[in-house]
Amino acid sequence: MGSQPHLLISQFVRDQLSLRGARINEKRTQPEGEYVLYWMQSTHRFEENWALRFAILEADRLNKPLVIHQGLDPTYEHANDRIHSFILHNARELARRAEAMGLFYQFVLRRRRDDDRRVVDRLAARAALVVTDLYPTCGIAQRTQRLGERVNCRVVAIESHGVVPSGAFEKEEYAARTIRPKLHKLLSLALEPVAMQGPRRTVSPTLAASLRDTLAVDTLDLTRIDIASEIARCEIDHAVAPVALASGLPAARARLAVFCEGALADYTRRRSDPNDDEGTSRLSPYLHFGQISPAEVARAALASPHAAEAQKFIDELVTWRELSLNFCLRNPNFGTLAALPDWVHKAMASHADDAREATYTLEEFERADTHDELWNAAQRELLLTGVMHNVVRMLWGKTLILWSAHYADALAWLVHLNNKYGLDGRDPSSYGGIQWCFGKFDRPFYNRPVMGVIRPMSIKRARDKWDAEQYIERWVRSTERRQPDLPFPA
Repeated sequence: MGSQPHLLISQFVRDQLSLRGARINEKRTQPEGEYVLYWMQSTHRFEENWALRFAILEADRLNKPLVIHQGLDPTYEHANDRIHSFILHNARELARRAEAMGLFYQFVLRRRRDDDRRVVDRLAARAALVVTDLYPTCGIAQRTQRLGERVNCRVVAIESHGVVPSGAFEKEEYAARTIRPKLHKLLSLALEPVAMQGPRRTVSPTLAASLRDTLAVDTLDLTRIDIASEIARCEIDHAVAPVALASGLPAARARLAVFCEGALADYTRRRSDPNDDEGTSRLSPYLHFGQISPAEVARAALASPHAAEAQKFIDELVTWRELSLNFCLRNPNFGTLAALPDWVHKAMASHADDAREATYTLEEFERADTHDELWNAAQRELLLTGVMHNVVRMLWGKTLILWSAHYADALAWLVHLNNKYGLDGRDPSSYGGIQWCFGKFDRPFYNRPVMGVIRPMSIKRARDKWDAEQYIERWVRSTERRQPDLPFPA
């Protein structure tokens, strides 16, 4: 960093924040406010959290304490035991780290859909400033905008999802080839680590007690509760069960270390084998919930002895992930057919009436009840584990298009299945990946039935590339033998 690290880091932080931030309303900071409020929505970590960093800087500037608030309620899309469990176990870890780091962190769990929803409004009414996460999916942007309209203080949103600040790209990028060189120019600086510094003023016991009164609901004592029992009391979908994936930053870092010491050495080959559990990073759930910083992941890969192989991994972690973020931030039609290029619409129009090999309903897809065992295995991996190997996910998506009577249904159903069951669902990368199956970010190929000139993927060819029988045995046949009454959707 040179001979003046503090000066350079300060300028770096300012530059990053200017490119990551957005003012949600035009209201002023309230000097009479008692604290700065950080409303944690999508970035569920303290480390390398740019929204938290901005909130701390503003709290120090205003000479106010900082209050970190996180909540969970039953009204989000596909609210279920799987997602609740992953969030709550991480929140327990956050509570432990907050105490050790001298941060004031509180968590509120709304159990019923008709419970009081204005907790954040009451907190904001006493705040000098509200800072939250800038995030285009999961309904977060809409909730943030509504809060900005209701409260009397300034609301600012800061993006922490990408390595390179999303504000560096003011327009929609249309392909990896257009964003990749721009990201490459900014990546080295964006990867500079910045030490975590807590706020100068702490929340006093008196303020903490009055906050509990202001909430008018109980904060969750995360150190004492039985998480499974609490989830059982919530009005959510209990049919989508938790999975055996450990949640939280320590678990993410442990997985990252295993990956960098092992599969990264041969990543280009191993990433293409869905039967190799250790062949990919498997960090997507942690990255989606913001439990680990993508910059930390990238630095770990580049610092490993396998830096040459790391470049392919970095391209996926940064280029494709941030292309999807840019898409969801800059294209208001993401998640719909309207977001697809003109050439895709022409292809779909000319092939809308093509005969399909088979057609299924959403319920049949959801149950993994098609004529093809390989597709069923992919869906069952998602149902049982909350994740799906990326090589299989592309095939899963392309094939569902072929077996749907209408393109709009296929897109809506892929989004539904991925968001409901995937721990990395509802993510910009989810929307980017699903819409890539329809030709987004891609180019025309040769003309074929149903898909037209959209890039094809064949289940038959997949069987020639990797051991499909082993994959089917694992996710269909062996699970049926061991657990014939698996709770798949009725």
